[in-house]
Amino acid sequence: MKRCVVVIDGMGGGVGAQLIERLKAQVGDRVEVWALGTNSGATDRMLKAGADRGASGENAIRVSAARGELILGPIGIVLANGMLGEITPTMAEAVLGAPCGRILVPVPQEHFTLAGFEQKPLGKLIEDACTLAMERLGMVK
Repeated sequence: MKRCVVVIDGMGGGVGAQLIERLKAQVGDRVEVWALGTNSGATDRMLKAGADRGASGENAIRVSAARGELILGPIGIVLANGMLGEITPTMAEAVLGAPCGRILVPVPQEHFTLAGFEQKPLGKLIEDACTLAMERLGMVK
């Protein structure tokens, strides 16, 4: 079975799409990338960015989050009721309970602040997350 990375996003899927686009440029076909969206719009945008497979909704995230060796996404995916309520407690629990690594992009949220976090442009955060993913996958160039 091919190696798998799961990217989870909600709302418009913009962070997930950027993660997928950059990651696929680096791993090509060596790793299958799955897009799991909290809604069909987010999933569609991530599929257009190059994901190999996609599914939407709470049950898709609950069942599929644990199938990858890494989960990538914005920090809101681990916060019950995060992302304006799109992340259900079941979704957050599935992400946190998955027996794999997680790389979370610290996208600012309205309802909490990350102390000590150095604010960077989103593009740099995406680049940093993909570099960490490549290291974890043992695919550093």
